Amino acid sequence: MDVAGWSLRRSFRNPRRRAAIATCFAGAATIGSLIGSRQLEDYDEAEDSNQYRESLVMIKRLCFLLLAFTAASFVGTCPATEPATAFAESLPRYYAPVERTEAQRLTFDVAVYGSTPGGITAAIQAARMDKKVVLISFGVHVGGLTTGGLTATDIGTNTSVGGLAREFYNRMGTITNFSSYEAETKFLEMLKEAGVTVLLRRPLESAEASDKRIQSISLMTGETIVAKMFVDATYEGDLYAAAGVSYRVGREPRSAFHESLAGQWQAESWKGVYQFCDLPISPFAQPGDLNSGLLPEIAIEPAGKPGQGDYKVQAYNFRMILTNKDSKIPFPQPKRYDAGRYALLARFLNFDANITWTLNYTVKPMTDGPVQMRRGDSNNAGSFSSDYVGGNYPWPDGTYLPGSFDELPEPRRGLPMPMAALYELREKIFQDHINYQVGMMYFLANDPSIPKPLQQRVNTFGLDPNEFKSTGHWPHELYVREGRRMVSDYIMNQDNCEGRRIAEDSVGLASYAMDSHFCQRVVVVRDGKTTVRNEGGFGKSCPTPYPVAYRSIVPSRRECENLLVPVTLSSTHAAYGSIRMEPVFMILGQSAGAAASKAIDAKATVQDMPYNKLREQLLASGQKLQN
Repeated sequence: MDVAGWSLRRSFRNPRRRAAIATCFAGAATIGSLIGSRQLEDYDEAEDSNQYRESLVMIKRLCFLLLAFTAASFVGTCPATEPATAFAESLPRYYAPVERTEAQRLTFDVAVYGSTPGGITAAIQAARMDKKVVLISFGVHVGGLTTGGLTATDIGTNTSVGGLAREFYNRMGTITNFSSYEAETKFLEMLKEAGVTVLLRRPLESAEASDKRIQSISLMTGETIVAKMFVDATYEGDLYAAAGVSYRVGREPRSAFHESLAGQWQAESWKGVYQFCDLPISPFAQPGDLNSGLLPEIAIEPAGKPGQGDYKVQAYNFRMILTNKDSKIPFPQPKRYDAGRYALLARFLNFDANITWTLNYTVKPMTDGPVQMRRGDSNNAGSFSSDYVGGNYPWPDGTYLPGSFDELPEPRRGLPMPMAALYELREKIFQDHINYQVGMMYFLANDPSIPKPLQQRVNTFGLDPNEFKSTGHWPHELYVREGRRMVSDYIMNQDNCEGRRIAEDSVGLASYAMDSHFCQRVVVVRDGKTTVRNEGGFGKSCPTPYPVAYRSIVPSRRECENLLVPVTLSSTHAAYGSIRMEPVFMILGQSAGAAASKAIDAKATVQDMPYNKLREQLLASGQKLQN
């Protein structure tokens, strides 16, 4: 199945589609609610129940009927009022077809695809080791999230950061709360000083691989890039997928690596955080009436049992830059605005008049959101917030398969669709995320259903006029928290993060908590009442900085010998929750650039490159390899 399952929940934003399938929807909600109650309270007993199994079969059949019914539905089909505003026309795009120029064949020692911070440090390090290097950027910007809004840096332990990452932050004069524009300027300065060739707006078209090596890559602009070594530094893992390297998407079942944070309904989850304050909020359009259908932004697909894996991806959002100065730009109405999609948020905010709502993220204990309102980087912070839960499932590789599983599936290889089709799909998802988040902020600032104290607080802030001037002051980068994850001979897991498994071939330290945002919003039964809960969020501290294995950033020797992967490395979902931070990507990127250079010097594969030589180079370059 391609994107039908994901398209299903998008379709329910359209009132006409809701009405057309209300009967099916009510049945799914009823059975899903029953199963939800069993899976959370007495699922062991239910597993042995014939009634449970029959119900599960029924809900799966019903879901697939609904999936088939809506397979033709897609992003951007919700009803809309479409005011012609300059804001809407200036908003960013993820992808637009590029002009193909005269074919060129360019040769380098090291080719880095992906201008994330990890790609930038990989390119700079290789260039400083006297290699001819090209950095290829998918879009017109470099720096990924660090220059796209995420300036409240998730640093973890400060002393674990060294090398080029430390150099960058020293040049910025701060580790956190800096200007996105200034960060991009500093990155470009560092690239220029190192002599790196930078190619902007060069989407990957294909990779030519033979004899376990990437021979060249082709770009949609017509260039062919030939290199001795390649680095995939994208947030999605596009290059290694095109080269046939194995990967996974989603969450492993607990049985795979015996991680407490694996799978669904983790015991150590955000049980009391961002869970609608544990209020018995009805998920139905008419409270208590299951025949009225579910509210928008609640999944029809039932969740699995505790510990089961799935193909769901933790939520993405945009890291807005806000200000409360007089020059602020009021939150605008998006091009496609449907207030109805925020009905769950409105019901939540008005459920209990005794709750005092605040959006001051610095106050502890913090009430439940709904979003960070502060000067600078503003992130998700609530049960129904800027994280677009469930809106991103096909983003990593263009596919989404509904359902849950007890045993770990075989890794995927290759591209399910041509790169151009994948980019076009991502563009639709990107615009859907913009519409959702811009619309939510407009809803909070203007809708009469919002409690007045909260609305007044929202309207003290607006978009910062000094940031993202070319894209309507909206971030140009979607926060892709997790995409593909490579499957190599060494897979980082929760034991690494918690110090029970130590990688002896360290290429840098990670230290941030194992952190996952929600993966699904589902119907459950609590205390006999059908309600709604978020699932998949967790945050668990790592006791001390821990080493990331060199083997986790190189593919299996059976698959590719001249590729390094410092961003979507070989890791479980649980461990990736800690590793996926921008400073760590810079650290691992620098190590990847050094490893590529050392492998060239030694005329060796990346797997056989002498680690002791790499370690010497990394320490000489200021990297921190042991706690």
